[in-house]
Amino acid sequence: MSQPEQISPNSEFHSTDTSHEPPEFDLDDSSLYLNRELTWLSFNRRVLNEAAQKHTPLLERVKFLAIVSSNLDEFFMKRIGGLKQQVAAGLTTPTIDGRTPTQQLTECHQVTREMQREQQRIYHQLQDQLAASSIQIAKFEALNKSQQQQLRDHFQQNIFPMLTPLAMDPSHPFPFISNQTLNLLVTLRYPNGFDLHMARVKVPVSKEVSPRLIQVDEDYTYVTLDDLIANNLDMLFPGMNIESCDLFRVTRNANLELDQESASDLLETIETELRERHFAPIVRLEVSTGMNPTHRGMLAAELGLDEEQDVFEIDCMMALRDLFELATLNIPELRDVPHYPMDHPQLAHDRRSIFHIIRDHGSLLLQHPYESFNTTVERFLRTAAEDPKVLAIKMTLYRTSAEGNVLDSLIKAARNGKQVAVLVELKARFDEAANIRWARRLEQAGIHVTYGVLGLKTHSKLIMVIRKDYSQLRRYYHIGTGNYHAGTARLYTDLGLLGCDEEIGQDLTELFNYLTGYSPPPSYRKILAAPYTLKQSLLNKIEREIRIHNEGHSAHIQMKMNALEDHDIVKALYKATHAGVKVELIVRDTCRFRPGIPGLSESGSVVSIVGRFLEHARISYFLNGGDEEYFIGSADLMQRNLMMRVEVLAPVESPALRQELRLILDVQLGDKHNAWDMRSDGTYERRIPAEDDKSLNCQETLIGVVERRLEAAKKHREKRMREKLMYHFKQRLKNSNQDSA
Repeated sequence: MSQPEQISPNSEFHSTDTSHEPPEFDLDDSSLYLNRELTWLSFNRRVLNEAAQKHTPLLERVKFLAIVSSNLDEFFMKRIGGLKQQVAAGLTTPTIDGRTPTQQLTECHQVTREMQREQQRIYHQLQDQLAASSIQIAKFEALNKSQQQQLRDHFQQNIFPMLTPLAMDPSHPFPFISNQTLNLLVTLRYPNGFDLHMARVKVPVSKEVSPRLIQVDEDYTYVTLDDLIANNLDMLFPGMNIESCDLFRVTRNANLELDQESASDLLETIETELRERHFAPIVRLEVSTGMNPTHRGMLAAELGLDEEQDVFEIDCMMALRDLFELATLNIPELRDVPHYPMDHPQLAHDRRSIFHIIRDHGSLLLQHPYESFNTTVERFLRTAAEDPKVLAIKMTLYRTSAEGNVLDSLIKAARNGKQVAVLVELKARFDEAANIRWARRLEQAGIHVTYGVLGLKTHSKLIMVIRKDYSQLRRYYHIGTGNYHAGTARLYTDLGLLGCDEEIGQDLTELFNYLTGYSPPPSYRKILAAPYTLKQSLLNKIEREIRIHNEGHSAHIQMKMNALEDHDIVKALYKATHAGVKVELIVRDTCRFRPGIPGLSESGSVVSIVGRFLEHARISYFLNGGDEEYFIGSADLMQRNLMMRVEVLAPVESPALRQELRLILDVQLGDKHNAWDMRSDGTYERRIPAEDDKSLNCQETLIGVVERRLEAAKKHREKRMREKLMYHFKQRLKNSNQDSA
């Protein structure tokens, strides 16, 4: 049985009350709240656990190891960078869990070092298993002479011209080190000389120059680009004696934001921010194990780092995120069975306009990646671009990609004379440069592009299409939990709602007017929208469940999200569990709520799902005395989402669609393979199925559900077609008999 996570938890609150009445709790007691950063790191350890699972296909385990590395890079850039800024500013105010910025830094560094050691252990373990499958990342020295010469020729022709060794001495200042680049620190001396000299060589990993892993011959043997360069330094430094060569890598703070409130041009301000981020302070230095302590200390000093706190020794391949190159190898027996998204049962084989289908059904629930993004969302946009009855399209764009048809459809719609307005969120972290490119491309096509409301990020996922149906205008919409990104739609679990409800359409009209114009923040009929109505609406609904429970009726709250961080929401959930309301939370990563505290949260539970796809959907459910409520949308329950972003949650009112959401919640809460239960101290324990358990994990189950639903819809259509043909046959036969008579 796998070991539960052991991230240092907050001290547990122990109740000493022995009466029959529920004990009273100080809901501002810091011990009741888990730390945001540490609970996110706990999630990353659950991802790392997937890389250690023997039942997981080998290359999928490699993929999880790469994901963990990529996640940690982002964590240092965003969260550690932010904590370091707070420390530098002299902030000592503790968070709700009682930790100061300095304390959080110390604990985060401790946990990341432990995680790094586990990463390295798993890496070496996987190397042995890959070698058994004839896949290996070999050392250059271990190759035969023929292979070495082949690689040396490749180096001379394709790599050598791109290298620029930079000397480091009194006449050559310490060079600039770009964020997350690999670098070789080379020490050398002239023949018969006594003085050591230093140089830095940047490893040019890029799409244009070279991948990190370079294939040897036609087999699955690779060497790293840095290893290849390190073993051919004689070309860079002819006639010099190479004394040592060590790899290092820096991570810079990405938490740099300029004053956008006073900016006269937001696009130019974001471009300036991107340029300044290039030179942002360094928050981590990674060095290869065995680096000369003097060299290590010199690097730390030159980069302005605390050697004890900020320097991490790497005893395996550095930048393990580059293992994605290995994880994508086309070796079916070492990977998950391919998943091909299915058509939505109401949209498959129905060649009518998608607007007619939506109008007939009222609303459709989309489930990605189980159902195709192309034949649902992209079809919705494609049809809108071409339909002569469509007059206008309005959309929010947080992240998208060059692949897929989203941008092309918007541009085509504008060229077809439709009014198109797109809100592009320029401040989407790590996608700023791409979004600037998309914004300019859309503007060049004549599309009205805006950048949202100053001081707020627009994180909602919305498309609204205005179409002239008969003699009236009708509003069709898509409200989603995930980005309009064809790539992530195949990797993330998300939900979407296609509909034409009149009141939701009016709400979205007012919301878009607020985003693109100067309309005051409106009140809404059905949607819940941040930053003005969402948080208070959720608090009111939680309070309503408490009141219903106290009146002697059943009460139940279920919420699925990526993160639960907002103090007021957590406090409200504690009040609910303290009263006895059943609260079931499916939280992917950050979670401040502690279930199972005697007398306080015994009726609460927290489950985290980690599997093949990244869980990204958000669902909120309230029993409401039997008049059930379901919502889906873009918002996590974090203060930034509820108070500093434009977010939308939409009600799901169709009984059939509610059954689909109920199935998702039930399947995930009952998962015996990919589910982790949080204990009351904040640690997690993975559920282990019995040996004779034949059940599937929740993601495999939902794949099967979608396949069966599509097959059932196909059979239903075929049955209706047969009935229709039989009816016409009987009619013709009847008419023929009448004619004969």
